Amino acid sequence: MVDDAVQTSQRAPAGVRVRRGVARALLVVGGVVTLVAALLMIAAWRDDQAIEANLGNATAEVVSVAFNRTVIRFGTPDGKVQSPSQGVLYPEGLEVGQLVRIEYDTTNTELARIWGRGASLAVLPISTFLLVVWALLLPAIWFTRRGLRRL
Repeated sequence: MVDDAVQTSQRAPAGVRVRRGVARALLVVGGVVTLVAALLMIAAWRDDQAIEANLGNATAEVVSVAFNRTVIRFGTPDGKVQSPSQGVLYPEGLEVGQLVRIEYDTTNTELARIWGRGASLAVLPISTFLLVVWALLLPAIWFTRRGLRRL
């Protein structure tokens, strides 16, 4: 039995702990961004499923085109004029005054998309965005954890 044994802490130096914390924070940021992107794809797919379950067709006029939404106006069979408050889904290439065929959810006219367009259009931009995010994050994490020790 050793009575005079000294216990020492194996704590890493403060700089190493900070680098590990930064690396973990970067991983969390990447995880959150990836989760949000996955939820965005799921939401697009669910919107398409809702439209297809209660499919209505109409010709719509493009009222305004902005960065964050494209507003359309269309008539339903009951004679009401509808204009989804959040705009139309998949609005690429539309211009004000243009007449376009749309598909909409007859039980929720807030869900409308340009005819023939669907959630598959979101796959390329979302996956490209995620590729860029991780292409930036992974080297940053590597340099934070390992590369800075050697510099």
